[in-house]
Amino acid sequence: MKTPRLRPILLILYCILFTVHCSLAQIQTGADQTNLYVSTLQGKRVGMVVNHTSVISRAGGYTHLVDSLKALGITMKTIFAPEHGFRGQASAGEKINNGIDVKTGIRIISLYGENRKPTPAQLDSLDVVIFDIQDVGTRFYTYISTMHYVMEACAEANKPLLILDRPNPNGYLVDGPVLDPAFKSFVGLHPIPVVHGLTVGELARMINGEKWLPGGRQCPLTVIPIKNYNHAMSYDLPFAPSPNLPNRQSILLYPSLCFFEGTVVSIGRGTDKQFQIVGSPNPKNGSYQFTPVDKPGAMNPPQEGRLCYGLDLSKIDARKQGFTLKYLIGFYERSPEKDKFFLAGNYIDKLYGSDQLRKQIIAGVSEKAIRKSWEPALSEYKAKRKGYLLYK
Repeated sequence: MKTPRLRPILLILYCILFTVHCSLAQIQTGADQTNLYVSTLQGKRVGMVVNHTSVISRAGGYTHLVDSLKALGITMKTIFAPEHGFRGQASAGEKINNGIDVKTGIRIISLYGENRKPTPAQLDSLDVVIFDIQDVGTRFYTYISTMHYVMEACAEANKPLLILDRPNPNGYLVDGPVLDPAFKSFVGLHPIPVVHGLTVGELARMINGEKWLPGGRQCPLTVIPIKNYNHAMSYDLPFAPSPNLPNRQSILLYPSLCFFEGTVVSIGRGTDKQFQIVGSPNPKNGSYQFTPVDKPGAMNPPQEGRLCYGLDLSKIDARKQGFTLKYLIGFYERSPEKDKFFLAGNYIDKLYGSDQLRKQIIAGVSEKAIRKSWEPALSEYKAKRKGYLLYK
């Protein structure tokens, strides 16, 4: 008979063994498991919300989902392209144009150009829409905003949406302020924290379940779940999800460093250490030096052509560190022109999901006190999140 004292120990051992088992077993994304969804696409006119990360793992390498489905005889009528484009090479914020995919002849409609939501006319010729894009688990990464608008369009047109789920490389963490709906924008549409701890499939279930689509509509939704995955796992993406998140380190630092996009400080766009270094022309920021320059995927980067001083974070244990405001607060405190630290227009408010962080930093509030201000909303979100998890 197990004693009460042994139960917590046995639970911890079980969790460790379960995580090790899942780590040893090969992860299969939703897209990898073609046997679960290809038959439902036969004879259908299919729309694809995809980019360069929409790949299927095969022995010896990867094939793009579009190419794989075409080879299986699936009729794909339209590719809807998110930020950074179908091939994932455009700079952040760069307008994406409509066109034709040279390889397949399929028309490409941009969801980061004239419209960010498929129109009724664009959906009229489709029977089903597939969403398969690799996310990084932060509220301000715009792929989930694209997913929201696709869900909205499918709900209005009563078109089924099939989500092929993928791991969240920041899925081990739930942290940060919950967005104030008054600050809703394309870099934050939902009342979720900065690091939300959900895959796109789980988030889609939450959007439906919480009735966050206009009018409380719900999208006809099917999620093909990931096999051999749990949120505690460390997951390395096979391809960079966007031009300025080139590796695992940048993806893990992204939640903490993205707030600098609303300041005069560079986070390495225009260098080979994007989202792994932080600096500005102020020598008091640190001894590490770099100079941003124009590069493909990073045109006109902040502080272009200027010598910047700051920090090299490329070697720290970013997963152990987690989500932190210490870099942002430290750079503000060392800034010689604090009235010019935050960019005009207060873009940081959209990234943060309210105007509180900017006001708190200006007022000299500590990170500990700022964190306290996230409650009780953060704890309430964590409790709500449990009801939508597909992976424990």
